[in-house]
Amino acid sequence: MNTNVIDAIANNDICIGCGICAGICPQGALIMKFNKYGEYVPYQEKECPEKCGFCLNVCPFYEKATNENVLGEELFSGIDNSKYLPDVGYYLESYVGYSYRFRESGASGGMTTWLLTTLLEKNVVDYVICVTPHNKSNKLFVFEIFDNASSVSSSSGSAYYPVEMSKVIKKILDEPGRYAVTGLPCFLKGLKLASKKNRILDERIAVTIGLVCGQMKSKHYTTYLSTLAHANGKLQNAYYRGKNPDNPANNYYFHCTNEEGAKGKIYWDEGVSEAWVNRWFTQNACNFCDDIFAELADITFMDAWLKEYSYDSRGNNLLIVRSKSLQNLIFDGIKSGQINVSEILINKLIESQKGVIDLKRDQLQYRLYLSDKYGLKIPIKRVKAANNIDFFKRKEVELKNKMQIMSKKYFVDNFDGEYLHLSEFRRQMKLYIYILYSWKLVQKYIAIPKQIRNKYS
Repeated sequence: MNTNVIDAIANNDICIGCGICAGICPQGALIMKFNKYGEYVPYQEKECPEKCGFCLNVCPFYEKATNENVLGEELFSGIDNSKYLPDVGYYLESYVGYSYRFRESGASGGMTTWLLTTLLEKNVVDYVICVTPHNKSNKLFVFEIFDNASSVSSSSGSAYYPVEMSKVIKKILDEPGRYAVTGLPCFLKGLKLASKKNRILDERIAVTIGLVCGQMKSKHYTTYLSTLAHANGKLQNAYYRGKNPDNPANNYYFHCTNEEGAKGKIYWDEGVSEAWVNRWFTQNACNFCDDIFAELADITFMDAWLKEYSYDSRGNNLLIVRSKSLQNLIFDGIKSGQINVSEILINKLIESQKGVIDLKRDQLQYRLYLSDKYGLKIPIKRVKAANNIDFFKRKEVELKNKMQIMSKKYFVDNFDGEYLHLSEFRRQMKLYIYILYSWKLVQKYIAIPKQIRNKYS
């Protein structure tokens, strides 16, 4: 019988590495470490009582975990003027805009940093928990706890790198105060499940800030990008969303510095996109996420991937607000001239994330079908397994699933502990790219009206 997250979750490769189980374990029996694929997983350091199961009950990917529909209803359905949409969850209003102060340093419009600093400056919370650069080659980013706005502003920017929460959760439990926590949808679900089991955690987490997420990457993703950018070896730092005023916001660049001082820089359309969209180095748990808009967060931030905004290199944020108090903070920020934010139709906001919606709805149902077919251990999701999506979409899902698996294997095969043998890794992955490209050519040809095909045949 499965008694802990190692048996039921990690050993079935559906651990997201959030670290909530290790942070809240009553026995302190678990610790988070990187596995050989550069992903955080729990390891058992000492014995725990048989049938405790506490760690399982706070895992967002446990098959018996309460789903986001139920948790969201508990959190937000009783708020006046709260609305509901299946893809979005509960919400009060949706907005678009940016922070005048943090726009240049932020990944998009700087609104997440603005909110975190405002929460501290207005004494809404005592502490803010967010991801910040660690600048250590074995761990480039970590969750940190800040009690001042200047520290928060220095940590702004996106990090496509694994982080875990065990240490900050222990800190929340040890030190009284009001905490604001930023996190991905699965992390916030785990926190909510943990808060239902632990009264202290529930009382001290005052604000949750969600980030829309299509996938999490292992730390090998960053090593691959740095090698592609000619900064081989151990890294000192990495930045994922550099802005260039001559490029649209969606053609940002990755840049890094290794421990020898060599700098690397590569744009989205120069190789970053190939690894990202084809799900290289993506964690398997991401294949089974159905929360698009961080439905359990008091406020959710995302990039404004809409034509009317994406050409602005400075970036814009889209926001979904679920908390009255945070909505009032936004109104105050507009009045005081700190932010340029206006309402946007919820349908436009949904349109901006159509790629993530496709991943977590249409593609998810087929991934669930494949998992059932091959008898894999997977969590129960709100999306039902189905085999009725387009033939070419099925082929795309199958190939990207294969690339997801093989990118991890080939990386391990071609990494000597410090350097990745890039040419051999890319040679091995090239076959799958070629097959995917061939299927897309066939799809494009079939889509041409028959009379046009006949004209040129």
